[in-house]
Amino acid sequence: MDRYYRFCHQNVGRVARITDKGGRLHVGRIVRVSPSKVYIAPMIRRGGRGFAYGYYGGGWGWGPVYGLGLGLIAGVALAGLFFW
Repeated sequence: MDRYYRFCHQNVGRVARITDKGGRLHVGRIVRVSPSKVYIAPMIRRGGRGFAYGYYGGGWGWGPVYGLGLGLIAGVALAGLFFW
């Protein structure tokens, strides 16, 4: 748990892929880290049809922030390599 805390704390503001122990994948920007939770703003699709780069009403954005318990994390990776 301590290594996930340190990793997340060092990468606040960056996009990460977090897998929990239940096998669910959480993709979003790390907003804040507390001793027991990491708070992420999930990456969500916004309006429009097809793939868009943020114009014509479409593109990607951030959803409402939620906390994920550090004890539930099975793995963390920075998402920059996966998306860009």
